[in-house]
Amino acid sequence: MKTITRISVVSICLLLLMSAQLLIKTQIVITVRNELGNTEEGVKVQLYENEEDYKAEKNVAFEGVTDKKGVVRFKDLKAITYFLLARKDDKDNFGGGEQTGKLEEGRINKVTVIIQ
Repeated sequence: MKTITRISVVSICLLLLMSAQLLIKTQIVITVRNELGNTEEGVKVQLYENEEDYKAEKNVAFEGVTDKKGVVRFKDLKAITYFLLARKDDKDNFGGGEQTGKLEEGRINKVTVIIQ
């Protein structure tokens, strides 16, 4: 009887885990820091789906501005690699940290970008 109960509990836990993954949409949380390592508020962050659009700065897929903690969040993304442009005044992330890496589907992905 104990074995059947354990199997039932494990089965229910697996079903709950699978349904939770279906509910979570692919997201990214981007933290922007300056060259000193401090978070930066008010940074305009743009995501592009391909390198050509990124280089030409056209066809922005997603756009947002960092909050007081230097964080911007994007939801309902494709599970792909995005090209990322972060800019505030004369600082940006050109030359490093320009790609997110392939996002994991159904997860909250996290990236930190340095602007200088």
